[in-house]
Amino acid sequence: MNAVEHRPDEQLFILSLDDGQGHLRYQINGQDIDFTSTYVPGNWRGRGLARKLVDAGLGWARQEGLNIHASCWYVQKVLERGG
Repeated sequence: MNAVEHRPDEQLFILSLDDGQGHLRYQINGQDIDFTSTYVPGNWRGRGLARKLVDAGLGWARQEGLNIHASCWYVQKVLERGG
């Protein structure tokens, strides 16, 4: 399984898969970051890949000292569970 790649110029974390990509999109405004969407192709769901993307994004945001917000329902769920 490939590692999560961060593309800050695109405000995107991606996970390359054999037949597609999963992604976590975000927007930065000053010191605030809003995670806007998480996507994993249907045939790859249920394998913890969305969580892998979100963990990478949250880890990076915390390291950068950003104020974390989530308009993406999945990221909200991870944050509510203490992620």
